[in-house]
This record gives sequence, structure tokens and C-alpha cells, in this order.
Amino acid sequence: MAAPSQLLAPHSTIRFRPPRFGLGGSHLGEPPGPDADATAVATVDAAYQAGIRFFDTSPAYGDSERRLGTALQKRPRGEFLVSTKVIGADPKTSIDQSSAQLGLAVDVAFAHDESAYPTLDRLRREGTIKAVGAVSDDWQELDRLVRDVELDCVLLTAHYSLLDRTAGPLLDRCLTHGVSVIVSGVLTPQVLHADTVEARRIAAVCERYGVSLPQAALAFPSRHSAVTSVLIAASSPAEIRADAALVRQPVPDKLWRDPELLRLLS
Repeated sequence: MAAPSQLLAPHSTIRFRPPRFGLGGSHLGEPPGPDADATAVATVDAAYQAGIRFFDTSPAYGDSERRLGTALQKRPRGEFLVSTKVIGADPKTSIDQSSAQLGLAVDVAFAHDESAYPTLDRLRREGTIKAVGAVSDDWQELDRLVRDVELDCVLLTAHYSLLDRTAGPLLDRCLTHGVSVIVSGVLTPQVLHADTVEARRIAAVCERYGVSLPQAALAFPSRHSAVTSVLIAASSPAEIRADAALVRQPVPDKLWRDPELLRLLS
């Protein structure tokens, strides 16, 4: 877990700051078919109506890009941010194909492969994209990329959540380098069902402050100053409305200062 000084550090060193919460598009692409198209578009609409202005997708997510674009094309383009992943050997071709699927320009391009970054850097300098990022569930790989590549952001898909703070060193390095961290995967089955000893102990502390475990899990990552955004995956309008309602419920600062919680998170 990051040191308290880093948790409370000012945000001024971060160069690129996406919106605090976003909709992860991994569930929007499946299953195929017109009914699923309608559900996905309605889910994006519900997210937008709930105030979400950051949307992440990928060519690997089935029909996610097309469905997301269908929902967002009717919205004012300057109001939201769209990110996607670079797939294949040619980053420019991948971004062009994603833009065609979306019917929208891509704002942020995340790559898995370091060989993509020279091309992405050129596209950033030309203004084709706004930001360049790296994505992985391996925090140590992201840590290496932050050292070696001029990134605007990283998308960490595992290992930084209320129940798993393993990636704390990556967040500290990102803060030092001015790189924003976007976290996904915080509403794990362990959080939703409190089915581990650690989860039940943390949930018991949270309940004393009128806070549910999922509510605390959504709020926790942003306690570190490097974390600018948390992505929430949803497959229905009801699901994203419920998650957005949790986001809007304030978490008392005194919860995070609770001695028992601090021991559990140490």
C-alpha cells in the first residue's frame, strides 16, 4: 500500500487527467444480435445519463466499438473521452479501423506491445490522438514501460483494489513520472459477495460507517494521487445505474482513518 504522504500528495504532477469514472466496454460486445445491440446502446445511454463521460473499448471486445459508437454519435463530441486498444502490427491501421467502427475519433490509444509506441508518439504529436497509454494486468510490465516510454497514462486491469494492493509501487512510480493511472476490475466477485475472510473483515468495518463493500471498493483506488479514473464494466442499464448510484454516495473520510481498516490494508 502506498505511503500516506503519497495518498495525500497534490494532483498537480499528473499531465493527463481523464474523468474520474468511466464505462469499461468489455461487456458491451457480447452476445451478438439485434437485441444485444439495443441493450448495449441502452447501457451506454444510461451511463451517459448518470454523468459518465469516459468510455473504454477494444477491437477484441466483439461488437463493443460499433455499439459504443452508435450510442455516442448522438452526443456532443467535446463532452466525452473514448479510449481503445491497439491490436496487430500496425498501430495506425488499428486506430483507423477502430475509428471506423466507432464512427468517432479515438482520444486515447492503449498498447500492449512496446513496439507500438514510436508510431503512437507520432500520432500524438500530429494530434490524431490525445494521449498514449499502456495496458496490462502485469503491474511490473507497466512499471517498466513507465520508466522506458513517454506515456500519458496506464490502464491497470488487476492488482490495485480494496482487496489487492500489490501494484502500489507502480502507482508511486507513475506519480513521480506524472503518468495517470486508470484502474479497472475493482468490483470483483470477492467484493460483490464478500466471500473471503479479508473481504468480510473489511466489510464489517465499512458497515460501521454506513458504507457497503462495493461502495468502498469503487472509492478506494482514487485514494492514491496517481489514480485519476476507475473503469466500471456493465452489461445492462440497471447495472450501470446501480454502480453510478454507489459512486455518488460519499464515503466518510473517517472510514479511511479507522485504525482497524488501516491494519487490514497494511
